[in-house]
Amino acid sequence: MRLRQIEIFHAVYTTGSVTNAAKKLYVSQPSVSKVLAHSEQQLGFKLFDRIKGRLIPTKEADLLFKEVDRIYRQLNNLNTTAENIKTNDIGNLEIAVTPALGFDAIPAACMKFKEKHKNLNFNIQTIHSHQLLNHLTQHQSEVAIMFAASHYEGISEIPLGKGKLVAVYSKKLLPKHPKTISLKNLLKHPLLGIDDSGPLADIVWREMIKQNLKPISEFKVQTYFIAVNLVRYGAGVCIVDEFTARGQLSDDIGIAQLKGDFSFPIKALHLENKPLSKVSEQFLLQLKKLL
Repeated sequence: MRLRQIEIFHAVYTTGSVTNAAKKLYVSQPSVSKVLAHSEQQLGFKLFDRIKGRLIPTKEADLLFKEVDRIYRQLNNLNTTAENIKTNDIGNLEIAVTPALGFDAIPAACMKFKEKHKNLNFNIQTIHSHQLLNHLTQHQSEVAIMFAASHYEGISEIPLGKGKLVAVYSKKLLPKHPKTISLKNLLKHPLLGIDDSGPLADIVWREMIKQNLKPISEFKVQTYFIAVNLVRYGAGVCIVDEFTARGQLSDDIGIAQLKGDFSFPIKALHLENKPLSKVSEQFLLQLKKLL
């Protein structure tokens, strides 16, 4: 039996008449009768007896229906899956993000996206700038979302927005709790040095060289997260991205905008020869709105 024959046999069997089957399938009654007759001819046995205006399944039809019903349900599942793919409501969203975005931006975007795409699974990994190229070329994620990432050959970029570097200080150290501060005044206090912090550190160092400033660094760490916690315990001040600062905000520390241009781009990156899936494109639009 062909798929069309299965569909019509199932409709007639479950509705009890050609008329009802035709209505269910949005086709004409003659076409249902024609396919049904052709099916009986191919099978070599009768499927229905007409009794008092109703089609009553034969014993052979009862035996056949068990298998046909299983196939029919599989066809419905196939159609549902196809519709979910069309509406980006199935599959896996594989993204890599810079750790700072994990405090709030990415979780918020994921849950907002999940509201409309309930069958979607998320695979979220954190990476640092120096890991980006290998991560994408090894297909560990489809897309990476980074701060001020360097340009790489074979990597496409999608701008998502901008962020700012901010100063984080202990409120005991700066009792006036400034909302803005110059780099020169900030560096009157010990600065938490952050090794291997990628392109964001370059923004700060370029400005320090421009202003001929030499910071005092008593501590060196590798992550912004640790730097903010050291500030909380009075180790000095630090310059971090606004996302990390807000994610670790507490009563003990304050955040000040740095005077001057300390902005940086936020980008989504993916392999040039591997276009993004529709679901990834939709997610990035959601994230862009949120940022």
